[in-house]
Amino acid sequence: MRERLSRLLLNVFAAVIAAAFAAGITSIILAVRGDSPTFVISQMWTYGTTPSSELTILNSATVYYLSAIAVAIGFRMNLFNIGVDGQYRLAAMLAAAFGGAVSLPNGVRQVAIILVAMLVGASWAGLVALLKVTRGVSEVISTIMLNFIATGLIAYLMRPSILGRRSAVANDVTTTPIPKSGQVGGLDLIPKAGGKVYGLIVLAVIVGVLFHVVVNRTRFGFDLRATGQSASAAAASGVNVKKMIVATLLLSGACAGLVGMPALLGDSHAYSSITFQTGLGFTGIAIALLGRNNPVGIAFAAILWAFLDQSAQILDLNGIPKEIVQITQGVVVLSVVVAYELVRRWALAHQQRVVGGALAPPSDPAAATPAQVTA
Repeated sequence: MRERLSRLLLNVFAAVIAAAFAAGITSIILAVRGDSPTFVISQMWTYGTTPSSELTILNSATVYYLSAIAVAIGFRMNLFNIGVDGQYRLAAMLAAAFGGAVSLPNGVRQVAIILVAMLVGASWAGLVALLKVTRGVSEVISTIMLNFIATGLIAYLMRPSILGRRSAVANDVTTTPIPKSGQVGGLDLIPKAGGKVYGLIVLAVIVGVLFHVVVNRTRFGFDLRATGQSASAAAASGVNVKKMIVATLLLSGACAGLVGMPALLGDSHAYSSITFQTGLGFTGIAIALLGRNNPVGIAFAAILWAFLDQSAQILDLNGIPKEIVQITQGVVVLSVVVAYELVRRWALAHQQRVVGGALAPPSDPAAATPAQVTA
């Protein structure tokens, strides 16, 4: 227990140091431009803490969180699922088309749409698993290629002659809108925000809890982590490595399918390329790294990332390029990765010293045990 608390405090300290370093780098850039870092930070904080901004931040963080969890599932087994972006968009499109086409009772329709999204995401990730376990194709290469294929497939299926339809209010092509019986209402969590928090924020919380329980409290999770640490050692202990690869990628893809559900069922109610843009999967990678693949850490990282995204909007009005925030985000991720690696190495060296001290023979003959003296 003491060792875990010590490691937790070290990780928190590393995160704080990394955040301070990123703030320092950003301040230097602002100073070189002739801008006051204090003024910029105060403007971002003031704008980012208004009720309307808090609503946007919480809704964005919900989506970011699901994307990061999908990535973290693969990371825990040393699998790099870069295909979350394609998996979530394809799942959202087909789930939206399904929700607008079928007629099911209220409550059943929402569950059916979510299940379809999970199935599509898992199936798309299943192609990656199939290529890896049968042909040894790196999941990095196959997921990147499948992202491009997903984009082309979505464009083809969204033609008005297939699943798309011309929007009456904008120059866009969407799927058939999901009727009210298939929508998920929002939650009034932020007074005077002018809107509601996605109702499926509850689903994001459930996903985070399940991720923690499955990975850290089950035999499957133990096999998953063991395989990620050393596939050969896991195989020697009786773990079916190929089966674990398939199961992990399917779970990651199923979670990726959930990424678009809060916005689909709680806001847009139809799929369009304007609402469901590319890039969420790559944002999830950064947030998963920032949160150390821990559901609680990922939650804080998602909120931080969403806050920076939202508060950056005020910079343009002050003549400051909002792209500076992207520099801050990148430096934060790199700093955290380096800081955590240094903490890991220090903890490993400390553990080795403790074990070495426990196993070393006593230097004072008077301190030797009777058994040692007899020998």
